[in-house]
Amino acid sequence: MADTSKTIDDQEVAEEEKEMSFFDHLEELRWRIVRALLGVVIGAIICGVVIDWIMNDILLRPVLELNKNLAPGQQPIHLQNLKPFGQVFLYFEVALIGGIILSVPNILYQIWAFIAPGLMSKERRYIKAIVFFSSFCFLAGIAFAYFVMLPTALGFFAGFGTTEIANNIAINEYMSFVISVMLGAGVVFELPMVSWFLSQLGILTPAFMRHYRRHAIVAILVVAALLTPGTDPVSQILLAIPLVGLYEISIGISALAWRSKRKNES
Repeated sequence: MADTSKTIDDQEVAEEEKEMSFFDHLEELRWRIVRALLGVVIGAIICGVVIDWIMNDILLRPVLELNKNLAPGQQPIHLQNLKPFGQVFLYFEVALIGGIILSVPNILYQIWAFIAPGLMSKERRYIKAIVFFSSFCFLAGIAFAYFVMLPTALGFFAGFGTTEIANNIAINEYMSFVISVMLGAGVVFELPMVSWFLSQLGILTPAFMRHYRRHAIVAILVVAALLTPGTDPVSQILLAIPLVGLYEISIGISALAWRSKRKNES
């Protein structure tokens, strides 16, 4: 009888410890979110200080360069504000999104630091490297969109259609296009890191990726269509091509991850 009551008491203590650890887990999540948001706020403030430089020398530069170097058959693209306080809200939006981009390393670190307790000690050592390469992949995607996708897409816009229709574009539509293309490219360039992580967990294998390569290409075309605004086929193709390349790279990364995983287990 005494043993039975002791067992019940032990179970109650274990349940209380489990409940406390659950709330501790929630508390940890809350502070990780707070730190991530604080990084976004700091990044937004920094962007707000140099907002004119961001607008004039970065975001507007692709269309300004296009208008300066028009090819035969291309028309200039004129940007215009169509809403009262349109530029005010636009500047706030750009500062906020710029803050998110600047704080990407911090956001990724907070995510991985929250996941770390559930990982093995050997896997925790790679957190800093994962954060670095994840940030690098994201920024590489943004750079690819800015230097390759945007000039090509804008050149297609300027040269398509009749010269009787002027290319007057609302500034909010232009900024929505530029920002969505850059962020979309940044996200899809994370594919190699996602492949490595899933392979480390044993969820993804290189054989699986090779077997479903054709299905993946179809999925890539769908993702490219969803991430590029409107019905612009040029942006979709320009995003789909590197995605296919990234998928092939991810197969090799998955194979390396499995080799490392087997080596550590042996």
